[in-house]
Amino acid sequence: MPKVAMITGGNRGIGLGISERLLDEGYAVSILATREEPADVMGALRERGEAIYVRGSVAELDDHARYVDATLEAFGRIDVLVNNAGVAPSVRDDILVATPESYDRVMDINLRGPYFLTQRVAAAMIEARGELTGLPEAPVGTIVNVSSISATVVSTNRGEYCLSKAGGAMATQLWAARLAPEGIVVYEVRPGVIATDMTSGVKEKYDALFAGGLAPMPRWGRPSDVAGAVAQLVAGQMPYSTGDVVNVDGGMHIARL
Repeated sequence: MPKVAMITGGNRGIGLGISERLLDEGYAVSILATREEPADVMGALRERGEAIYVRGSVAELDDHARYVDATLEAFGRIDVLVNNAGVAPSVRDDILVATPESYDRVMDINLRGPYFLTQRVAAAMIEARGELTGLPEAPVGTIVNVSSISATVVSTNRGEYCLSKAGGAMATQLWAARLAPEGIVVYEVRPGVIATDMTSGVKEKYDALFAGGLAPMPRWGRPSDVAGAVAQLVAGQMPYSTGDVVNVDGGMHIARL
């Protein structure tokens, strides 16, 4: 059996790029997403390799159980979890007027959901691994949290998003520390401005910012850029590293004068 990657939100945007890349790398892929299964997208993915689609929300804990069970039923193993699914606020409100409803929605999907999905998947990985007699030479599982440059960069018109990503960065550190003795490594990929549905409404804004020197690499990021970083992290080539952050932002994180 090929190695198996669970990818939340793996049917569009950054997640789709990750699904495509990992299928090309020989993984089987299990996708969780809220929409009805997109026949065209899944047909194209299945031309690349083995892929299943589970309809559900990362915000719903009952859906986590269905997702893990469906993945194990289809493939019999879980090697990788990519916590990719996430949302921006429905309305970009100044933090002086942002609503509790928007805050709760973003936090449930971006922070609470991935936290408890990680808990369930890690438990499944540990159960499948069996008893350890010593730390394995190669990781028995890899978890990648797709975060955002907003974990450290302030946007006062989407404070709940920034907080969710900052919390996700801490979750990466927590899970990395707890799961290291179990032979499971955890990483964070931190994209910058990536061309997806989520950013399509602010294209003119960021076109101008890139032209004005927003990043040393003066272009939009692509889902394939993020997918490449994920593929490297799950390859098992860094068995003595965990908790690391990989920036995929064209150098935006570099402090410059």
